[in-house]
Amino acid sequence: MSKRIVKSLDQNWEFKQVDDETSTYLPAARLPTNIHLDLIANGLIPDPFFAKNERDVQWVGEKAWKYRTTFAYAFGDNRQEKAVLAFGGLDTYARVVLNGIEILRTDNMFVPERVEVSGFLLKGEAGENVLEITFESAFLVGKTIPEMYPKHHWGCWNGDPSRLAGWDWGPTLLTCGPWRPINLEVYQSRITDLYFTTNVKKSLKSAEMVVKAEIEGSAAIVKFDISLKGKVISTETVEASSGTATATFLTYNPELWYPAGYGMQPLYTLTARLLAGNEEADVESKHFGLRRVNVVQRKLVDAPGMTFFFEINNIPIFCGGSNWIPADSFTPRISKEKYRDWVKLAVDGNQRMVRVWGGGIFEEQVFYDACDEMGLLVWQDFLFGCGNYPAYPEFLESVKREAAANVKLLRHHPSIVIYAGNNEDYQYREAENLDYNPKDEDPQSWLKSSFPARYIYEKLLVDVTKELVPGTYYHFGSPWGGKNTRDATVGDIHQWNVWHGTQEKYQDFDKLVGRFISEFGMESFPNVKTIDSYLHEGSTERYPQSSTIDFHNKAAGHEGRLALYLVENIQYKFDPIEQFVYCTQLMQSECLSSAYRLWKRQWKGPGREYCAGALVWQLNDCWPVTSWSIADYYLRPKFAYYAIKRELAPLTISLKRTTITTFPPNDKYSRIPLTVSHKISMWATNLSTHCRSVNVFTKAFDITSGAEIHLAIAQENFSLPPNCSTEVMEFDVPVQGNYQDRDAHMRIVVAAYLHDTLSGEQLARCVNWPDPLKYVPLQRPKRLQLRITPDARCVEVSAEVPVKGVALEVVDWESADPVWEDNCVDIVPGETVAFGVRGLKAGEEERVTVRYLGL
Repeated sequence: MSKRIVKSLDQNWEFKQVDDETSTYLPAARLPTNIHLDLIANGLIPDPFFAKNERDVQWVGEKAWKYRTTFAYAFGDNRQEKAVLAFGGLDTYARVVLNGIEILRTDNMFVPERVEVSGFLLKGEAGENVLEITFESAFLVGKTIPEMYPKHHWGCWNGDPSRLAGWDWGPTLLTCGPWRPINLEVYQSRITDLYFTTNVKKSLKSAEMVVKAEIEGSAAIVKFDISLKGKVISTETVEASSGTATATFLTYNPELWYPAGYGMQPLYTLTARLLAGNEEADVESKHFGLRRVNVVQRKLVDAPGMTFFFEINNIPIFCGGSNWIPADSFTPRISKEKYRDWVKLAVDGNQRMVRVWGGGIFEEQVFYDACDEMGLLVWQDFLFGCGNYPAYPEFLESVKREAAANVKLLRHHPSIVIYAGNNEDYQYREAENLDYNPKDEDPQSWLKSSFPARYIYEKLLVDVTKELVPGTYYHFGSPWGGKNTRDATVGDIHQWNVWHGTQEKYQDFDKLVGRFISEFGMESFPNVKTIDSYLHEGSTERYPQSSTIDFHNKAAGHEGRLALYLVENIQYKFDPIEQFVYCTQLMQSECLSSAYRLWKRQWKGPGREYCAGALVWQLNDCWPVTSWSIADYYLRPKFAYYAIKRELAPLTISLKRTTITTFPPNDKYSRIPLTVSHKISMWATNLSTHCRSVNVFTKAFDITSGAEIHLAIAQENFSLPPNCSTEVMEFDVPVQGNYQDRDAHMRIVVAAYLHDTLSGEQLARCVNWPDPLKYVPLQRPKRLQLRITPDARCVEVSAEVPVKGVALEVVDWESADPVWEDNCVDIVPGETVAFGVRGLKAGEEERVTVRYLGL
């Protein structure tokens, strides 16, 4: 029996516009591809990311396009062989014709398709087989669907209901094309699926794995091998029954997979070899990790509602991380290297979880492989977002196929620890007052309601995940939990009352807490280099309020919202643009670090896991844009990235100011306070799994003079229990005796430090400034010192007065960006702060410029 052959049909493709009689075939990019990439490559459209070119390419999405290629089929005359065309993904409404015969129609870009074509192929070496794929305009087809189902309550946020939905971080670029690989497979027998279930015992001393290989064809013997670090540790050969071969393996003292920061990420390899006699008909391999995962929802000791936290190998994990959107509007051009760079950026930033958001795509395998290898937990949404999806029979069948196919593709990844049914569809239901009776448990009745998609989230996807990934938690949606989607005591919430909603002050994030916050965010401008990448050289549009820069911000009302948070908090100016960009990024950094700091404070240990995770919206961008991302399209981190990295470090010390006003007890009408005190509360968080003994120091400085007015050992030999936050103390803002005015506290900066009790090593620091920063009498340092260390691994900075948000950047824009380990750091007198860096040389201080608040 011959072995299965897989031939990639990624060459010789060409394309043309269907409805233009003058259109001729032009060369297409190597597959996978899409129409915009090919039009750009042939010079037929400008770069849609540049300037306002997006407007000039809208016609592309309303045309039909045809792709074609030719290929040879010269695999012999074995009548027992099958020839199959395997389509990884066709975007979206496609008609596939082989040698003049229609073989396939598609309507879902997320469903892989296989078509047997044995009887349609021309055999020979000449490459006479012609494969043609015609893609209709998904937008125009989509516009007809609501007309076909007028009884459905069509509606969504941020886009046209026909496509449920467009989004407010990206351009409108309606693509089509063969966006995933197309292969020709020839075989007599093959492994159609290789999968397994694992059960790591609570003791973590043993693990059981049941592996299965589903088979097509006459071959029936399967040899399973399990290897680790290149060495086979278990093997078993079994005969298939009813097309399925099954084997059970038991491992003692397994090497367990952990999230980054909690242990290693060993990956076993499962290999299945399909045998026909002494010949190998097919082989499949998958990597996997052994870990015990639970989503723990139990009553809290002294608070309403339930916990919602992830426990990996019996360790509760505070899931600080971010949301993920597609890394490019044209996904075929996201390289494997760029995927890995994004995941590494998250892990290097001390992030423990990434949420693959339901308005994007089921990502490429390389993304999840990188998460597996680097220890980044994945929250995976199904692809529904911000709308009222229909549930007519054909749509439900398409959804079922999509869900099953993609769960099968993803279920071996140890990084995926939760599937969620949708993004904000329950919120949309509440906003539109659509039908929902929690006491109604009849799925068929849901289909007749004004919210029929409930059937998808609470029945269809429940069944798919229960069958295919029984060991992975399924969540009806995000957010989802208690009485409604705003219930902060059960499940997860999206906290958008900063930026959206009621536009609360970000200093009050502790009042906006939930058991798990799976979305929140704040906008900022991207790196100035990123802005310049879409402006014409010498453009008159190079200022913050220009038409083109506004065009590269798709958030509704962004001008007012960004201005509101700037004017409430930061001393900012528009000119030069570099300083305005700095101010927006500093404001975003202050906002998001406040959220992580205050929510992590509520991770207080067993029975008191009041907040167990915070996933910022968003990690990345799909184009050069002003958005909520913490790193822009070109992987250039914003200041918020570094602030979050500091807040998610294993050990942190934190401070928060509060003002307490008391009034005369017997005079209910008086507006004159009896006392006004300004307090600082201090707490520390130890996210490691072992107790730490520390000394806690505090310092205070006069902002205007730089004089140190306070130095104290706050706590000696202070014990920080593992995996929780611990309150340290509360004290008054230390104001000098000659300060008699009421605003004296606004001139005081307080710093706190954790030092290891035995070694004296500094483990953590924080600097607390008066709020809001716009009222602070900032000083320009006269002696700001900057020095690159002889080994060029650090840039050392010091100043004689407190300086807010010291940010370093390169001056010469022609060279590659240095890679900073930290940036936008507060400086106080008497300290030299080291900024870790790669890409500079000793003696290159002139290449580095410094920005800070008040510059």
